[in-house]
Amino acid sequence: MTAALYAQRNGKTALVLEKHGFGGQITYSPKVENWPGTAQMSGNEYAEALLDQIMNQGAEVDLAEVTKIEDHGNFKRVYTDDGQARDAKAVVIATGVKHRMLGLPGENELVGEGISFCAVCDGDFYTGKTVCVAGGGNSALQEAILLAGKCEKVIMLQDLPEFTGEKKLQEILFARPNVEKYTGVKITALNTEDGNLRSVTVEPQAGGEARKVECDGLFVAIGLIPENEAFAELADLNTWGYFDSDENCITRTAGVYAAGDCRSKKVRQLTTAVADGAAAALAACRYIDACGE
Repeated sequence: MTAALYAQRNGKTALVLEKHGFGGQITYSPKVENWPGTAQMSGNEYAEALLDQIMNQGAEVDLAEVTKIEDHGNFKRVYTDDGQARDAKAVVIATGVKHRMLGLPGENELVGEGISFCAVCDGDFYTGKTVCVAGGGNSALQEAILLAGKCEKVIMLQDLPEFTGEKKLQEILFARPNVEKYTGVKITALNTEDGNLRSVTVEPQAGGEARKVECDGLFVAIGLIPENEAFAELADLNTWGYFDSDENCITRTAGVYAAGDCRSKKVRQLTTAVADGAAAALAACRYIDACGE
């Protein structure tokens, strides 16, 4: 949507194609308190305001999933799951990522209401409370370090026999007196009361008795999944499936750009997603102007 905003303001016509809901992951955040200049807002409020803004600027929007993009030199043909094909001078691919889920009953309903994926975004809501962190890699350890500075207790739940993140991160985290750790355990159930998460059930991977671990929230950090395979003919993917593009958002196909969490980057936040949208749109506008409209 930010790319559409910048395109419209540069005299171009933008069409935003979205397969689920406008705003993406940010709409799962009930409170956003790290957006510069705004003390607090909900992710839905932000997404709706941005959607209104781009539509007021003249951008078109449509709910459809892009299944394929063809490069025809001076134009790109975009195919969607509703059977349509749309032509454009340039395309910004901003497919984002999806969080790897635990696959448990009731999980989707608890996202944003007891289950979180971002300690920077949601950690303050659990100040003085007990949280569990599912995962054992660098991301899980980094999330837990931040949470340990806010929460009364942080309980690490790793399904592998040991934590796989950097040793230095492990040393920092497990030196905290309010951090507990369990390895070789699998979360098998999410237990609620009046719609609120109250505990998780864990079972030893090697077999044994299940137990309940009481908590006020669960941070899931078991990986992110990009969905870029459909566009691999146009843009190189790295080992993990992200677009191999830098801060310029340029791909190997002229007129095709990659923006947001779907591209290779170290920081995935609302601010960096917006920055990518602006950079990609301005690059696309320069490309269109150079080609001649």
